[in-house]
Amino acid sequence: MTGSLPIRQVAFFVEDVRASARAHHATYGSGPFFVADNIPLARAVHRGTERALDHSSAYGQWGEVMVEFVQQNNPGPSAFRDMYPEGSGRWGVHHAAVFVDDVDAASARFEAQGSPCALRAEMTDGFAFAFADTTATLGLMTELYAPAPVLVDFYAMVAQAAKDYRGTDPIHTIRFS
Repeated sequence: MTGSLPIRQVAFFVEDVRASARAHHATYGSGPFFVADNIPLARAVHRGTERALDHSSAYGQWGEVMVEFVQQNNPGPSAFRDMYPEGSGRWGVHHAAVFVDDVDAASARFEAQGSPCALRAEMTDGFAFAFADTTATLGLMTELYAPAPVLVDFYAMVAQAAKDYRGTDPIHTIRFS
């Protein structure tokens, strides 16, 4: 790979996104958090097999980096369960996200370097993202997505909300279509 891929987001796999966001806010002053429940996916392919993936996420600002808390709402295999097996009661850091020009090309580059694609998913609006399994070398997955205007605008909104935050409830519900 050429060029730097700065971390845009650090994400934790958790049991409850709202409880985790509140705890992080209380400890680190992060947020406010924008919670999207049951994020709609048009397609999710986990390690070459198409699977249902129902997940919810809380997004907030933690200094200069976005922080995400993600929970899986349905049972079964996933890139999240690859690191934290279902029923294990284990939770923790799952991935760091980076912007790439082309998700599929970047995924292929990671794969050629020994980090296979653990997940490739598309939201209902066609927005694609992937997880390169960098756990063997980095201890976490690397999320790849292109900086589409809708994503860049979302990151900017979350960062601005942190600057404007005046101590009201740190949890806000949003919907992705």
